Amino acid sequence: MTETAIEAAALSKRFGRRDKAALDGCAFRLPAGSVCAVVGPNGAGKSTLLSLAAGLARPTEGTLTVLGLAPAAARERIAYVAQDKPLHPQLTVADTLRFGRELNPGRWDARVAERVVEEGALEPDARIRTLSGGQRTRVALALALGKRPEVLLLDEPMADLDPLARHQLMAALMADAAEHGTTVVMSSHVVAELDGACDHLLLLGEGRVRLAGPLDEVLAAHTLVTGRADASLDPHTVVESRTTGRQLTALIRPSGPLADSWQTAAPTLEELVLAHLRAPQAPALRLDDVREAAV
Repeated sequence: MTETAIEAAALSKRFGRRDKAALDGCAFRLPAGSVCAVVGPNGAGKSTLLSLAAGLARPTEGTLTVLGLAPAAARERIAYVAQDKPLHPQLTVADTLRFGRELNPGRWDARVAERVVEEGALEPDARIRTLSGGQRTRVALALALGKRPEVLLLDEPMADLDPLARHQLMAALMADAAEHGTTVVMSSHVVAELDGACDHLLLLGEGRVRLAGPLDEVLAAHTLVTGRADASLDPHTVVESRTTGRQLTALIRPSGPLADSWQTAAPTLEELVLAHLRAPQAPALRLDDVREAAV
């Protein structure tokens, strides 16, 4: 079996005794070296999951391991960029990178960190408090990549960047992950920016795992169909369907051959995700090779 980077078993997290669970009975397995997209609506549990994986919080129930260890025990091998990109406002860019080097002796890759900063045309003596949101994102990513992590956790990392900067940094992240075999786990609301970059999918909804597995396998398990509104889709699993006049369009999981009357197409990642978000009642699909003990 491929080495596991992150694995969850019956994972739940509640904040307060009576509050609804942010995560509820989640189980999944992420192979090492994967680039995983974590998607879902607001409140689905994406940030909570990444915080648990970073060792900043503990599960209420169940287990979560990173590189076979409790997250706190693997912290030196993990880098985490939170949504708010916490950086010391009075430090300069150069001081911030120096601080990263001192905190990570023996692991620090100054070449990578400096390249990320230089590609953003950031002045080394500029103070963090004077930088724009996108510039602070660059510094935070420089710190994360400079640590040379085995697992890189990114919570909405590109939200403050313009489209060109997002494209450039995404390319840099993917190239770095490919070169060093880094496992990247990245949440994002911009599904289009994940397409072509990620090879694994984890879709969360209401704190539960809705879809999980290699992206190509998850996509291949679904088909977009178009046909007459009165045509039957039995015995196939219908994720979502919409009727316009006499025509029906649906995302399904085929259970055998489709009738010739149906026009079919392969869904894109964005079409797949949006259909599942619009249909929270759709049955979950797990293709992530979770061990029996973790289910």
